[in-house]
Amino acid sequence: MLIRVGSRGSRLALTQAEQAASRLRGPGIEIALVPITTAGDRDRSKPFGQIGSRGVFVKELEEALLEHRIDVAVHSAKDMTSSDPEGLAVGAYLQRDDPRDALCGAESLRPGMRIGTASVRRRAQLLALEPSLSIEPLRGNIDTRLRKRAERGLDAVVLAACGLDRLGLAGEIGRRFDPDVLLPEAAQGAIALQVRAGEEHLVGATDHAETRRRVEAERACVAAVGSGCLAPVAAYHDGETLTALVADENGAWLERRTGEDPEALGRELLSLVRE
Repeated sequence: MLIRVGSRGSRLALTQAEQAASRLRGPGIEIALVPITTAGDRDRSKPFGQIGSRGVFVKELEEALLEHRIDVAVHSAKDMTSSDPEGLAVGAYLQRDDPRDALCGAESLRPGMRIGTASVRRRAQLLALEPSLSIEPLRGNIDTRLRKRAERGLDAVVLAACGLDRLGLAGEIGRRFDPDVLLPEAAQGAIALQVRAGEEHLVGATDHAETRRRVEAERACVAAVGSGCLAPVAAYHDGETLTALVADENGAWLERRTGEDPEALGRELLSLVRE
């Protein structure tokens, strides 16, 4: 049996796809990796808001699934929309890696630092921590962003720790932010294997139940807030407590709440959003 596994073509995406493929291979099962270029890959200069909302790195993979060009799509779960498109389902989440954000180029935040990130979630929280920071837009894959930090003379960049770990670049990390300091993106650190609804059996044996429980709670909370990837919103379940926040993109205000019901917590956050 041949399973066609679709992935973005970046070094990190292919590393994650091979991680998934190694879990799927078995007696009588062959894996073919199928690189697919997404809208987010084609345009690496414009802000995300100009090329689409959350989902710019997954849409083409989802279309390939629905058109039966691939059988499994491998996603960084944080890139997915907060609910699955009709006809598709997450058949498995691999065991979650480090969900934290990482500061590269420095070991701590200092007043007046120039920090690169394209994430409004990170921007909002960083400015709430230190309003004098200069947050500069920075897009591209991990290698590109690390290179641009030096080229542009930035003091630091903020990246997902899991991506650096997967690429053997943990040595670039000066500080891993505790979620109490910088709340991660919903589902950050998790790899999702998406399939056509009804074909979950293709990947079900690789599903990590505890990761699914926590990540699904985070996604449900964000769905209840109703925000896209440009909204300063975050959610993280540490195994015991679900914490979420909404914020002004310039860090002028930030509301953080905890709760047990993801939908109720999301609605509470939505009611706190300031005009």
